Amino acid sequence: MADLQARTPCAGLLPVTIGAGTLSEETPGTLTVLMRLPGADVPAQITADIVWPKVGRTAGKAGARAVWWGRDEVMLMGVPAPDPLPPGVVAVDQSDAWAVVTLTGPSSDDVLARLVPVDLRARVFKRGHTVRTQLGHMNVSVTRTGPESFMIAVFRSMAATVVHELSAALEAVAARG
Repeated sequence: MADLQARTPCAGLLPVTIGAGTLSEETPGTLTVLMRLPGADVPAQITADIVWPKVGRTAGKAGARAVWWGRDEVMLMGVPAPDPLPPGVVAVDQSDAWAVVTLTGPSSDDVLARLVPVDLRARVFKRGHTVRTQLGHMNVSVTRTGPESFMIAVFRSMAATVVHELSAALEAVAARG
């Protein structure tokens, strides 16, 4: 009989520290995409503590966060979707679909500059800013969570690839000295 064991997307791959940067796996808990139906109003509140974020922004805090996910879409992280849902909103559970990693360190901007075609420097991309973009050839969501930290979400099937790409960029930045 098979002995099945639950594993996180980056099990055995992280954490990794190279130079002054650290890449670690985040376990955000429940992940739910909320989508506003055409013609419906954007709800002001998702839960009692979390508002529907503006385009390119997040709302809430670590452990209970709403991340802008695209036009009329939000990824609710760490808390279940409200029941009942706000009028005109539908929900899709994505809890097993994503790998979420955290990149921290004083050179995290430089590491991402090697892989992401968006200016993520702190003076432009402030804490709470988020973007859907490319990291190498992968679709990702990048959110600045602090002065030297980013949360990066990628499809679970790309977990090993995102770890490889970010580790190589960390090595290249560390080698600059």
